[in-house]
Amino acid sequence: MTLAAIALRKAVESATPRLLAIDEAASARRPGDGAWSALEIIGHLVDSAANNHPRFVRGQIEDHLDFAGYAQEEWVAVQRYRDQDWKDLVELWRLYNLHIANVMDAAPEAVRMRPIERHSLDRIAFVALPVNEPATLDYLMSDYVHHLEHHLAQIFALPAVATGAKPAS
Repeated sequence: MTLAAIALRKAVESATPRLLAIDEAASARRPGDGAWSALEIIGHLVDSAANNHPRFVRGQIEDHLDFAGYAQEEWVAVQRYRDQDWKDLVELWRLYNLHIANVMDAAPEAVRMRPIERHSLDRIAFVALPVNEPATLDYLMSDYVHHLEHHLAQIFALPAVATGAKPAS
């Protein structure tokens, strides 16, 4: 088992019951500063999974880690995550990430750890890696988990989620 896969499964297993405990209204409530709601953050994490899954596969069979980014705000808006069913979206997120953990585990250590000169992790990684430093698939996988954990912490810190309070009228 890879460390990234272990961390991903742990994050998913510990967050899922907490996410499912959030009621539908609280999941759709945006903080006053215009930031995403919990629904939109989970939707963004589904998009992140959809974009990183092929990166993790292609990173095993190609000789580079040079991947396109994606317009995150637009993806969330176009898919109207704020109007989705909370429990269904959490389940999609959970299952997709458990699959990604399996993909991570399937990657041979030699492939995960090989240094790769050509990459775009300076642009697409959560924690950017300078373009002049070699990257590894393992770095990209670990970075994915850090990104996911960051956004889960954001959800659990949202006022409506943390307190169950209704917004001021």
